[in-house]
Amino acid sequence: MAGKFFDKLVDGLTKTRTSISSGFNSIFNAFSSIDEDFYEELEEMFIMSDIGVMTTEEIIDSLKEEVDEKKIKDPIECKELLKTNLTDQMDLGENAYDFENKKSIIMVIGVNGVGKTTSIGKLACQFKNDGKDVMLAACDTFRAAAKEQLEEWADRANVSIVSGNEGQDPGSVLFDAIQSANNKNSDIVICDTAGRLHNKKNLMNELSKLDKIIEKEMPGVHRENFIVLDATTGQNALAQAREFKECTDITGVILTKMDGTAKGGIAIAIQSELGIPVKYIGIGESIEDLQKFDSEEFVEALFVE
Repeated sequence: MAGKFFDKLVDGLTKTRTSISSGFNSIFNAFSSIDEDFYEELEEMFIMSDIGVMTTEEIIDSLKEEVDEKKIKDPIECKELLKTNLTDQMDLGENAYDFENKKSIIMVIGVNGVGKTTSIGKLACQFKNDGKDVMLAACDTFRAAAKEQLEEWADRANVSIVSGNEGQDPGSVLFDAIQSANNKNSDIVICDTAGRLHNKKNLMNELSKLDKIIEKEMPGVHRENFIVLDATTGQNALAQAREFKECTDITGVILTKMDGTAKGGIAIAIQSELGIPVKYIGIGESIEDLQKFDSEEFVEALFVE
């Protein structure tokens, strides 16, 4: 397994790998046989890596089952089995990025400070480089400078943008963006949304209103709702995803700042506990550092010695 991004991924996951892989390797090397103490040590290591109690229990139960079934005795063999299980568990399947080749609207949600606007800008650049006609809708009208930030990214990516004034109804901005996208026959519309509303009911109402505008003005368009989460916040990121999931149907996660955390195990927890696939991970500041998630590369980079 090689390649420029894989090397960056290995570097980007250094902090996570230090906490996960070195701990696991010491367990695999310390035990000569597989017993309850071995499983307990593994369990503790998973929980310390921010993979979470529920996900850890599922992983350990599944591992025990397979070890018994395959009559595995050597802890090193168990390590390879663990890597395969994690890879399979996080595999996105063949159709995860079908939206790129359909007329699509991507709604991007998440709290302030997680890298939402930057992620939108990077996606816009990548889609544009792939030959797509991209339209941005600056519907986060509540946060000062959100519009200016997105306009800067639109300029950098050389894509169209529709924005309003601070405090303007986000629905009216989205309506105008969809009209413009329809006129231009845009391939992908990416909609920024408010990162902070006073309570869950307000958030639900806001997202519901935007949904209705899309259904009415762009019937049949392919929909994606991406939540942006900051990996450095660990279990708090999982809690945010859970909150937003109660308000809308989330189809994918953009996990940012993976290079700044030892809590990269949260990627496994999100996918396992919430059933939401991680579709993009960010491991640096540049545009190409936001990349499609590849479970095999991710797990391999996690366990590189």
